[in-house]
Amino acid sequence: MAARDDSVREPVPYADPLGEPFLRTRFALPARPATFVRRPRLTDHLDQALDTPLTLVNGAAGAGKTLLVADWAAGLGPPVAWLTGEAGDRQPGVFWAYVLRALHSAGVPLPAGAGPGPGPAGRVDHRLLVCLAAELSGRDRPVVLVLDEFHRLTTRENAEQLEFVLHHAGDGLRLVLVSRTEPLLPLHRYRASAAVTEIRNDELAFTPEEAADLLARHGLRLPVPATRALVERTGGWAAGLRLSALAARQSGDPETYLKEFEAGRSTIADFLLAEVLGTQPAATQDLLLRVSVLDRFRPELAEVLTGRPGAEPILAGLCRQNSFVEDLGHSWYRLHPLFGEILRVHLRARLPGLEPELHRRAARWLRDFGAVPQALTHGAAAGDWEFTAGVFVGDLAIGQFFTGLRADHLRVFFSGMDPRATGAAADLVRAARELSERDLDHGLAHLRHAEEQLPAGPAADPSRLSCTLLECLAARLTGAPGRAEQATATAARLRREVPGHLLAKHPELAALLHTHLGSARVWAGRFDAARAVLTEVLDGPGGAATAPAREDCLAHLALIDYLDGWVGRAEREALAAAEAARGVGGRPFPGAGLGQLVLAAVAVDRGELERARSLLEEAAACGAVGADPVTEACRALATARLLLAHGDARAAANAAAPAVAALTTAPWAEAHAALTASAVQLAEGRPDTAAGMLDAMPCSGEPRYAAEVAWVRLAAGRRAEAVETAERLCGSDLTGPGVTVRATLVRARAAAEAGDTTAAAKLLARALLDARPDRLRRPFLDAGPGVRSLLEAPYLHGLAAGWLHGGGRAPHDGPGTGTGPPALVVEELSRREREVLARLAQLMSTQEMAADLFISVNTVKTHLKSVYRKLGVNRRGDAVRRARERGLL
Repeated sequence: MAARDDSVREPVPYADPLGEPFLRTRFALPARPATFVRRPRLTDHLDQALDTPLTLVNGAAGAGKTLLVADWAAGLGPPVAWLTGEAGDRQPGVFWAYVLRALHSAGVPLPAGAGPGPGPAGRVDHRLLVCLAAELSGRDRPVVLVLDEFHRLTTRENAEQLEFVLHHAGDGLRLVLVSRTEPLLPLHRYRASAAVTEIRNDELAFTPEEAADLLARHGLRLPVPATRALVERTGGWAAGLRLSALAARQSGDPETYLKEFEAGRSTIADFLLAEVLGTQPAATQDLLLRVSVLDRFRPELAEVLTGRPGAEPILAGLCRQNSFVEDLGHSWYRLHPLFGEILRVHLRARLPGLEPELHRRAARWLRDFGAVPQALTHGAAAGDWEFTAGVFVGDLAIGQFFTGLRADHLRVFFSGMDPRATGAAADLVRAARELSERDLDHGLAHLRHAEEQLPAGPAADPSRLSCTLLECLAARLTGAPGRAEQATATAARLRREVPGHLLAKHPELAALLHTHLGSARVWAGRFDAARAVLTEVLDGPGGAATAPAREDCLAHLALIDYLDGWVGRAEREALAAAEAARGVGGRPFPGAGLGQLVLAAVAVDRGELERARSLLEEAAACGAVGADPVTEACRALATARLLLAHGDARAAANAAAPAVAALTTAPWAEAHAALTASAVQLAEGRPDTAAGMLDAMPCSGEPRYAAEVAWVRLAAGRRAEAVETAERLCGSDLTGPGVTVRATLVRARAAAEAGDTTAAAKLLARALLDARPDRLRRPFLDAGPGVRSLLEAPYLHGLAAGWLHGGGRAPHDGPGTGTGPPALVVEELSRREREVLARLAQLMSTQEMAADLFISVNTVKTHLKSVYRKLGVNRRGDAVRRARERGLL
């Protein structure tokens, strides 16, 4: 660059055009306090300012803009010019006088005639701008000019002149504007040409890690969750974090203070009320106070709250000014959470008693807009529970009390409903809440009261349809299939009258109706009709809203298939039900745990008694206690079968009756209770009494029960009847292996008792083939020693290997290895039983085992009894030998 003659330059005056002296502090980089946190992610972003002519650091008051840029500028090499703007600098002559003075203070030589002399501030001579741009454009090293508080300096004329200089200065100038608002510059052109670096409010917000550093510099070290909660509450706002830290330091318990402090009565409130609210016109202040009751809002809603038009330009302006109003897009806005909290406190002080009315207005606007959840929130906040319940029921949302995570929220939400609230909708909500808690008496009372108050006309159709849903659920819970059928038929008619968009919005309603009807049909023993309606739910629309109902349907289908003997299919459906239950959340559905109960029954059939016990405990943990009759009946069935497998027939008989009151009796539950009672008679040596009990059972001829009836008749010596029943079952396609395997074993045992071992062996082979896919061990264990001895035939080993025999090994000869086939696997030993077995092999006495294991002698005897049963032996020596054959020792 050519040398210039400084003698022709005019000195920069020591006073501005108004005659006031220049203040040096306005040209100095602001000092960074000891608590300042350097944030590399932001300084790295600012480094891009050296490659673009324009940089904007745009954020709310107290966002940390000035200190961020000052720290970054301090690390740059000269020349860096800094100017902190003030409101009086807006006049063009004053503005440019200060800009030139800032450049001069940074050591930048100015062109001749560039310094305006003292006197009144008028328009700026265009020649000054041309000379300044020419001087800057000729520099080898660009000048970084930072204009802080630029929102105080902005006028359209200043902006146009500044843009002229920036454009013509070329690479000689890097302009950094620190502002609360967007400058009046043609930003679209700079953005289109990638000539601008921008750091905005969201990026200025402190991260939890940065906040932890800031708090530590104030002498506060908080747990990570507490820091994250503070960042969430303040929105990462720098001033809010600093003021919170300063206040917390004065508290004896900083963590509790930061968690519970009242933002509306704090130094943060003083800052925001003065710096943000106090700078706005009265109408804008009123708007901000009124919308503070809302989480988010639209201009139309703001106008409803203020009673004045023109909210949209005000809100747009507040966003541009970074006045703690955020544009969410699609004409939705929200206040900074801390600002909203403070404004609500200020609203109650300035306009006492207005808040409920604002909530009431908002609730009605939001209902008409279709924002039902928000309308409910504001209706409740207004204390208008009749309106709130009416919105909820009118939206056809009553089924949400029983589906997913929202169910818990609704129970808590409506638990605050004023008991004085009247009307059909309020009573329907109370009925749904009580029924969801399994309180049938109160739930039905509220339901009857709601039905009495329903008005006439199509407007009440959503309420009537909600009534039918609750009627169907009540019928299911009370074991009244006829009422469930009637309620569903009524619902089908009403669904044709209700607006289609409501039905589409709430697919859970149809799913729940069909699920409850399906359960009621299962209780009635109408399995085919139940399967049809349950499958309809599974084939319908899915999603989170219908997930609990779909889980319930799968579990009921699993129970139907189990009772019909299709054990493998039942297991798959029960496992699918358990998978569908994952992530559903909320309180347990009426049939919660039914899938685990079916799996427990399957485990008993497979001889996996420890697993069955564990599954029964899982079902109880699901909250199925006190559930619907079907679930309780299945629990009774699985528990009784487990106790029978353990040889405790009396306990099984006591457990066989469902522990739930029902208006009607389920034929299949009654049948299984009768079969269990007959097992007690068999166990106590009274086969004739056992057979006579089953003869009186109305459904004794049905395929799903006939195999077990045939067993009892065979034990009573009524061989011909037993065989006839069993042969009829074996030729049927209606039942699965869970039934037909038992029927085949009845025939095998009858043939063996008749001396026809060849026929018995053939039937055993068929039973093994049918049982192997589902690993049905229990029927063989129940078949008696005569049948089990036939299984020792070598030609049956291959059919039993790997699932019925331990390890599937072939028999061995020779001492110590056993001379018969591998033992039947009754059940896996528990860890404690294995420990007892190991000491049994060491020839320890019962007392020695008790002392070694730190348990009582009686407990050792109980474990020994269980070990003998599981290994199918009666003596110590046989137990040790059998355990070695199975590789347990």
